[in-house]
Amino acid sequence: MSELRDEPTDSFGTLSSQTSFRSGRVVDVRTDRVAMPGGGAATRDVVVHPGAVGIIALNDRDEVLLLRQYRHAVRRYLWEPPAGLLDVAGEDPLVAAQRELHEEAHLQAEHWNVLVDLFTSPGMTDEAVRIFLARDVRPATGPRFVGRHEETNMPLEWVPLDDAVQAAQSGRLPNPLAVMGILAASLAAREAFADLRPA
Repeated sequence: MSELRDEPTDSFGTLSSQTSFRSGRVVDVRTDRVAMPGGGAATRDVVVHPGAVGIIALNDRDEVLLLRQYRHAVRRYLWEPPAGLLDVAGEDPLVAAQRELHEEAHLQAEHWNVLVDLFTSPGMTDEAVRIFLARDVRPATGPRFVGRHEETNMPLEWVPLDDAVQAAQSGRLPNPLAVMGILAASLAAREAFADLRPA
């Protein structure tokens, strides 16, 4: 069998495209008229997203950092890893991840690797997320970032990685970055982080 890999394709040409909604904040909605390979066309709505980064931070006790944040779309407090938008033009994803770890947890890390890349919901959005693994974590220098709105009160917890895996598998942690990042970190830890991509 050849290497298992998702690939881009031009088989579904875009016949027309228009932005049907502009939020002026994070997302827009684009409506595309798409040529189907067997003939004909179909209309597809796409939530256009700038992309994001997530950070699975591990300390020297094999604990993962999670923070609790209110997410209005699901009306829940979710435990999730530090994360943030790629909304600064030209910013490297690693730099964005380092910034988010500093802003949300006032931490910095000595070692960074790419843990996993993902599309959060490819049936409806182009949102792509790169989750990094941050190790040798220590308190950051400089002033603390002051959050606004949902970010004004985000409790932090260091959770044993095995407990976090169990919480993800049992459905107690439904945040996709938490589930994918925690499971990938657990697998990477079993392999002594040997096969991770450099950041």
